[in-house]
Amino acid sequence: MASRKEVADLAGVSEATVSRVLNGVGPLKEETRRKVLEASEQLGYVPSALARSFARSKSGNLGVVLPYVPKAHLFSAYFFSEMLSGIGSKARDSGMDLLVMFRTPGEVMNYTDLFRRQKVDACIILGARDDHGEMAALQQLQQAGHPFCIMNQHFAGESFMEVDADHVEGSRLAIRHLTDQGYRNIVFLNGPDSYSNSQERLQGVRIGLNEAGMNVDSSLLLEGNYSRRSGVEAAAAIVSRLDEIDAVFAANDRMAIGVMHGLRERGIKVQDFPAFVGYDDSDAAEMAVPPLSSVRVPFYEMGELAASKLIQGSLGGTTSARESGFTSESARELLPTELVIRASSIRK
Repeated sequence: MASRKEVADLAGVSEATVSRVLNGVGPLKEETRRKVLEASEQLGYVPSALARSFARSKSGNLGVVLPYVPKAHLFSAYFFSEMLSGIGSKARDSGMDLLVMFRTPGEVMNYTDLFRRQKVDACIILGARDDHGEMAALQQLQQAGHPFCIMNQHFAGESFMEVDADHVEGSRLAIRHLTDQGYRNIVFLNGPDSYSNSQERLQGVRIGLNEAGMNVDSSLLLEGNYSRRSGVEAAAAIVSRLDEIDAVFAANDRMAIGVMHGLRERGIKVQDFPAFVGYDDSDAAEMAVPPLSSVRVPFYEMGELAASKLIQGSLGGTTSARESGFTSESARELLPTELVIRASSIRK
């Protein structure tokens, strides 16, 4: 039996267009429809019952909401590019299109309106913050029965469908790696605490230090915004205490590399750097000088999982975690993290 790709190649259109034509989804040119139907008949292609079921009475659009992050180039960020690639992979396999939307700075997102105005079938939300306005908007979305999944953010006590990574364990592993080598004065450069993953990273730091018989030194806690620039700015505080600081653990690779850059700008040689551990294990980590140890997060797999849960849930008629009888914890799925050790964190 022919595949959808073979039909698309013969008709000279995308696989998503083939799916839309065969399932009667969305506006289509008559010529495009004719080409696809002729190619499908010629090759004997029959679309799967699963795809037909999902497409019926649907727009074929999977919405993805991205945050506004000052001074951060989102599509060049490993975090977002990997998750979007995973989401896009599953969307393509299901014959869906991605509709990417950005938050407006300083405004509460009206998620319910997205389903009405943008005609999305389901929505994946990245960059949600733990504040009153965000919570109310998500609760309204759930009450309206719209299918959605939150990525990399946890709302305790709610039954929202969530996909995340085990940031507590990831940070614990990073700190234990440093303390096992005898490092004691460890700077932790975290992101804003309005993100649950920032809170969880700090929790992991506390656990790791406690396991080594130590407590958190508040003077060694710094906050950035996950951008490289905020790492460069943090270097100013670190360089003034470089004689006592043993190591730096940053909540993402961009900030860790920013601190390295900031130290170089201030005349600090690589051989005089403290130990460094980043987070995400982005492509840049391996190319850093020195190569950066980092906590690997399976962002691509997280994107695939979020899209799969929504697509399968919608096919089965389930629109929310609450309707499925999930509790807050059972509605949340955590993927494992692991520490990748490179030269930056090995004691000289």
